[in-house]
Amino acid sequence: MRKSALAGAGIAAVFGLTLSACSSTPEDSPSSAPGEQPAEQVTITYSNFISNGGNEDNLAKIVAAFEAENPDIKVEVTTLPYADYFDALKTDLVAGTTADVFDIEYATYPQFQPAGVFAPLEGVDTSVYRGDIAAAYATDGVQYALPTSFSTVVLFYNKDLFDAAGVDYPTSDWTWADEMAAAEKLTDAANGVWGDYQPISYYEYYKALVQAGGSFLSADGKSVAFNSPEGLAAAEHLVKKAGTVMPTAEQGAGTPDFDTNLWATGKLAMWHTGIWMFGAGADGGFDWDIVVEPGSAQKGSAVFSNAVAVSANSQHKEAAQKFAEFLSSSSVMVDVRLESGWELPAISDDAKLATYLEKGDPANRQAVFDSLNAIALPPVIGDNQSQMQDIIGELLNEAAAGRISVADALAQAEERINALLG
Repeated sequence: MRKSALAGAGIAAVFGLTLSACSSTPEDSPSSAPGEQPAEQVTITYSNFISNGGNEDNLAKIVAAFEAENPDIKVEVTTLPYADYFDALKTDLVAGTTADVFDIEYATYPQFQPAGVFAPLEGVDTSVYRGDIAAAYATDGVQYALPTSFSTVVLFYNKDLFDAAGVDYPTSDWTWADEMAAAEKLTDAANGVWGDYQPISYYEYYKALVQAGGSFLSADGKSVAFNSPEGLAAAEHLVKKAGTVMPTAEQGAGTPDFDTNLWATGKLAMWHTGIWMFGAGADGGFDWDIVVEPGSAQKGSAVFSNAVAVSANSQHKEAAQKFAEFLSSSSVMVDVRLESGWELPAISDDAKLATYLEKGDPANRQAVFDSLNAIALPPVIGDNQSQMQDIIGELLNEAAAGRISVADALAQAEERINALLG
């Protein structure tokens, strides 16, 4: 799943000039009632990255359905590659040429929202969205964007390896201790079989920290809070796996596709990864399934989501919001996404998602939705986001290699990241 490294510091000051420089115009007239002559047609623009790379036709189906239902609104679509999208968005925001509706993701929402670039969305029924996903795009009780899709991280497990070792399958009640005990029994390093694989990285660490009951940042976001007993427990949980129940960096861990190949060849018993890897599971030729990841003090699942916002400078906010709601919650959108396998709609109606649960392996697809009951959202700090992520990964991998202690790794990370925050 995509993870943004977009810079955000100073964005509010720059965009504030843009917003104040743009004049407002009257809102749209409402859509015509059924059987009436359509009101004068308005055209709204939509800029996106979600359909790039093979889902352009699927998006076109949704747009066509919306236009058929709303003949007084026409939607002009611009699609950009993800790698180019946010630079283009930032340029448009500064120039005042932003589309009426545009894609964002959770990692970029906290960077853009304070700049006032999103129009408040009024009268939205957020109960139609799943779990806490909609809440991730609200600030001070105001909804500023609507989730269009999500992916989540779960625990994959190879049933054949569990059966051969006589180990019970993972359950939703498992803790870290249960996972580690099973991984030790499942590991046969001499034959290249490993009990577990969980990358030693920022994304895995912040999530483990939540599972341990800790926080990455202080309440005011001005300093780190991970150098704590909970943070130490989370780091040790990751680091102690290397060389015991999962390969070390010297053995290839962390290199591109290493874990995917290990899983596909039936040499990996458990794998912490995203639901976007279901295809790799299906290609392995062995029996497998998924479960919500184990926790320690509590559960905590990583969720990556995309959303749509309405521009604060849109001349057609009413029409734009109507399209944003259709794109994120309509039955047409749900059917198109499920039929095409184009990420998952973030809706709460289980009946509409029933076909997803019946698609076959993995059998326990319900775990995808259960994982949303305890979401662990990544900390976002703006301009220095990528540096923060690199510091955590670098120092935890130093600890995994035995070159420094876990305590020293966290102390050094605390000092370096606090400097970024200062």
